[in-house]
Amino acid sequence: MFSKTLFSWVVLIVFSNQIFAQQSNPPLYVWYKQPANAKIADVNKGWNNDPEWLKAFPIGNGFLGGMVFGDVNQERIQLNEKSLWSGSPSDNNNPDASAYLSQIRQLLFEGKYKEANELTNRTQIAKGAGTGKGNGTNDPYGSYQLLGDLQLDFEKNTPYTNYTRRLDLSKGLVQIRYSQDGVDFTREIFVSNPDRAMVIRLTANKKGALSFKSSLTRPERFTIQTLKDQLLMTGSMHNGNKGDGMKYATRLKALSQGGSITYQNGVLDVKNANEVTLYVVASTDYKQVYPTFIGENPVTTTQKQLAQVIAKPYALVLKNHTQDFSSLMSKASLNLSNLTTDTIPTNVRLTNNASGNDLHIQEVYFQFGRYLLVSSSRKGSLPANLQGMWSNKIQTPWNGDYHVNINAQMNYWPADVTNLAECNTPLLELIQSLVKPGERTAAIQYKAKGWIVHPVTNVWGYTSPGEHPSWGMHIAAGGWVSQHLWQHYTYTKDKTYLQKVYPALLKSAEFYLDWLVKDPRTGKLVSGPTSSPENSFYAPDGSVASMSMAPSHDQEVIQEIFSTVLLAAKELQDKDPLLVNIQTALDNLTLPKIGSDGRLMEWTEEFKERDITHRHVSHLYALYPGSWIDAYKTPAYAKAAQKSLEVRTDAGTGWSLAWKISFWARLKNGNKAHVLLQNLLKPTYNNSINMSDAGGTYYNLFCAHPPFQIDGNFGGTAGIAEMLMQSHSNEIELLPALPEVWAKGEVKGLKARNGFEVAIQWENASLKQATLKSLVGEQCVIRTQSPVAIKGLSVKSVKDTFGYTTTFNTIKGKIYFVTAK
Repeated sequence: MFSKTLFSWVVLIVFSNQIFAQQSNPPLYVWYKQPANAKIADVNKGWNNDPEWLKAFPIGNGFLGGMVFGDVNQERIQLNEKSLWSGSPSDNNNPDASAYLSQIRQLLFEGKYKEANELTNRTQIAKGAGTGKGNGTNDPYGSYQLLGDLQLDFEKNTPYTNYTRRLDLSKGLVQIRYSQDGVDFTREIFVSNPDRAMVIRLTANKKGALSFKSSLTRPERFTIQTLKDQLLMTGSMHNGNKGDGMKYATRLKALSQGGSITYQNGVLDVKNANEVTLYVVASTDYKQVYPTFIGENPVTTTQKQLAQVIAKPYALVLKNHTQDFSSLMSKASLNLSNLTTDTIPTNVRLTNNASGNDLHIQEVYFQFGRYLLVSSSRKGSLPANLQGMWSNKIQTPWNGDYHVNINAQMNYWPADVTNLAECNTPLLELIQSLVKPGERTAAIQYKAKGWIVHPVTNVWGYTSPGEHPSWGMHIAAGGWVSQHLWQHYTYTKDKTYLQKVYPALLKSAEFYLDWLVKDPRTGKLVSGPTSSPENSFYAPDGSVASMSMAPSHDQEVIQEIFSTVLLAAKELQDKDPLLVNIQTALDNLTLPKIGSDGRLMEWTEEFKERDITHRHVSHLYALYPGSWIDAYKTPAYAKAAQKSLEVRTDAGTGWSLAWKISFWARLKNGNKAHVLLQNLLKPTYNNSINMSDAGGTYYNLFCAHPPFQIDGNFGGTAGIAEMLMQSHSNEIELLPALPEVWAKGEVKGLKARNGFEVAIQWENASLKQATLKSLVGEQCVIRTQSPVAIKGLSVKSVKDTFGYTTTFNTIKGKIYFVTAK
């Protein structure tokens, strides 16, 4: 008996060592047997997808990105530099807006929705061009744009065989192999964060077999200089005011073994080399410092970058890159299929999954979301935008900006929970950078204290409303993004960090103190005029309206930011006099109601939605990413939220489907969450830009809004994590929404709030064993569906209506072994 028990704990110790060491799982690939066509599409048709671009591989280091086509004869790598924007700082705050607020509110309280909405439409909008209605390239708002293209012309048109191209998600490395004219060719392509450079290595198994011409180009506003040993592309963006704005520079240099390299007339010419390494560096003069945003000369910056990377051997540059990239990717893993060798191309798996259940593509999709975050969001960079960082347009859809009515937030849902806290930094810094311009908007637009941002922002500190209130009057955005400052703290418990971000949290709450007014019918505090993004309703007066008082979304966000600030103040032992007012307002806040049909009401009255299946489900914010609605603690509200989801249906654009995965996970319905995951993974290979079309997944695993929008990739990864572990209630719930089709599996490296790292194994759809590493020494509460034992501790699993909870104290740095009884 003793030896059997000892053996069990030895097994657990071995299991734990595997979990908390660097992950030893086999690498995951996205791979194909065909190249994408590298022909440049029309970059001026910003709202049209390029089907071949959606077959290319995304690579990046948070600053410099590329899309690799893998074309044999005419290779192209489409380039991006994440700070490259047109436009410039501008004042879009409307000083006349506040004068009309009382009148609009009175009209809404009186039920005069037509008049209230008309007055809102005239007065509560941005001054000037605003965002350019999502087409702001030539306006001060600007647009994120492509940097250009690196082209490689091999001057061949002969047949080729044995073609494969693959993206190694664990290393951030693209590899392309093929045979042509009796020679085996290989390309390795990556973007190094340590060396801030894109590197392309070309080799052949026959000496002197590499000959090609290479060039840098851009659709507009560029100049190519041919230097002695490199190409230099420079230019200035349009500032939106008939002048030059942001400056950029890109350099291309080649080093070879054997053969010759010449630079002439804007072309790099390689002849008869044995192997060639190309280096691309890029920068702009942007710096995230309000209100100037001007940094170092990009010509000087790129000169330093290039000198740094070419001074090292290729092997060292590759090693530094793979160690850096793998150190993040290896922190978490998911094994559902127990597959060791992947013999089926990704596009085939995606198609097969549509008519079945390909567990491996679901594993790949989970890690692909993490890969995209590591590639597009690194310390010192700007956050991942609507397309992460990959745009091949002059006018990127919706300006490729930061939509803070859900999309920018969704990009970072997987950051903490899937162990990529380092990738969170750009978003946290962007939020804090909005406080100063947001204070001006609050003061000028609404005569209020604190700070606010509306549904969109850009690199120029835009915090004003949009051009139309139906979407541009999203008052809750500031409170929503501020929650990311707090949520990061709940994972780390780092009080030094909390002290730094606390002023932004407090000032966000301060705005809502000034914004809220008393409902004359109830005496409760309500937000308005404002919309429930981006839905509208049929008002009792017969009009179609979007403006109302106290939509559920606003009330939920404000309830949460007030609660958060009070918790943060308690953690920091702050005694700011404002806290008393926040507590009083919280106690008097209108909260959502349940309608006569059993649904959670989107508005304070039971209005009929104009679009009952609308892609935004903002009134369920309190279910996810918020936590006020909880399946265990507020079952009536949870039931109402479920009814709302059922009526909303399982359709939606890509990011909407991803959001619904987490909704159903929070409702503990794993099978339904998996249905939404399968809908998200539906192959979508058309060029549609009709948002009424259901979203899905493009050939290269990018998410279809449509057109392409990356938030669904990130939301899908977060949703999978939410199915396997939840910690929003300060309990660590293991396997809360496990679907039947995931009967056996293992997840490693998930992070739980209060400072825990978690690994779980399960069989027959039930917990087998788990390990928890205590990172800060907080008390731990585990929720499971059956009693558990914890090695070395005398604990009791307490049964309640929803399962079992097991509570124990922890020591910082210690690993705790959990087994099902």
